[in-house]
Amino acid sequence: MADDSFVLGGCTQQKYTPDSPYESNLNSLLTSLVNSATYSSYNNFTILGSSPQDVVYGLYQCRGDLSMPDCATCVARAVSQTGSLCPTACGGAVQLQGCYVKYDNATFLGVEDKNVVLKKCGPSVEYDKEAEIVGRRDAMMGGLMSGGGAFRVGGSGEVQGLAQCVGDLSAGECQDCLSAAIGRLKTECGAANYGDMYLGKCYARFSTSATADTGGDHSFAKSHNDKSSNDGEKTFAIIIGLLAGIALLIIFFAFLRKVVDRNGK
Repeated sequence: MADDSFVLGGCTQQKYTPDSPYESNLNSLLTSLVNSATYSSYNNFTILGSSPQDVVYGLYQCRGDLSMPDCATCVARAVSQTGSLCPTACGGAVQLQGCYVKYDNATFLGVEDKNVVLKKCGPSVEYDKEAEIVGRRDAMMGGLMSGGGAFRVGGSGEVQGLAQCVGDLSAGECQDCLSAAIGRLKTECGAANYGDMYLGKCYARFSTSATADTGGDHSFAKSHNDKSSNDGEKTFAIIIGLLAGIALLIIFFAFLRKVVDRNGK
């Protein structure tokens, strides 16, 4: 499973004016998200403005089993995709396989959201395996429900699954959100060989070995070895260099725009 493969995205209808204080604050927020992801798997920020309409709120979160280099890479990719997906939109969100990024001019931090934003159910398992697979799936999901923490993984036989809440929820809100996601997944995906249920502030997923063996988007297992660790460290160093380069480019283009505007007047 590629950690930076696209899952879903969306934008608010409200737009901001280019070169406005809101755009400046949004750029500051997105830079903060990318920088923070180099050392923390979750964070949220509020960038204040000179007026209430210039305030921007945002957060990011990485899947709980991602290394910090992989987390930073994923968040940088998600932030980049918000720019192409939601140009001049006041709010946007992108969910990749390994991370989630969201920003808006209306606060959503600490607010539980159990609305369904994406549901995927795979094809039904073979008839002669249906009872066994469904039983193992329900047992695995029972383990996810009883597990603690914001990130939970589990398995039963050839069925594996994971669930995660966004880090701004309380423990009780997280449990409530996951209960809703898991309940809908069991009800709406029936005897499917995989299922994804993404709610506004949490998600739950499962797959069987039949889908995991294909190595597609529903193969959750991550292998951790020395090569991947070394590659992650190299990627981490590259990201630090890219962040510095991006910051310089932002400054340069802002200066160039001002020069062009001044000469055009």
